[in-house]
Amino acid sequence: MRAHQVRPYGPGVSEGASHSDTSLRYEIRLHGRLHARWTAWFDGLSVINESDGTTLLRGDVVDQAALHGLLRKLADLGLPLLSVMQIAPDQSDAPTPDPS
Repeated sequence: MRAHQVRPYGPGVSEGASHSDTSLRYEIRLHGRLHARWTAWFDGLSVINESDGTTLLRGDVVDQAALHGLLRKLADLGLPLLSVMQIAPDQSDAPTPDPS
């Protein structure tokens, strides 16, 4: 009996894509502030506190299952989720300028 193989899916995923090729970059904005020590709990995503009282989590997410797991962790914290955006792979982890 052959084991069932789970394949990555989503935009830009080709039939022969490797695990690292399927990573997508996300920016998640939360209302409230998190300390940078949360980086380890969020699988290495950057934790960036903005001057408007929001927190950005930014970095690579390997697949949809990992994204859903990350969103469950955020729900457990109880901080309001403001946005989830897929961003360009070359966008840096530098803080974004405040739109003031």
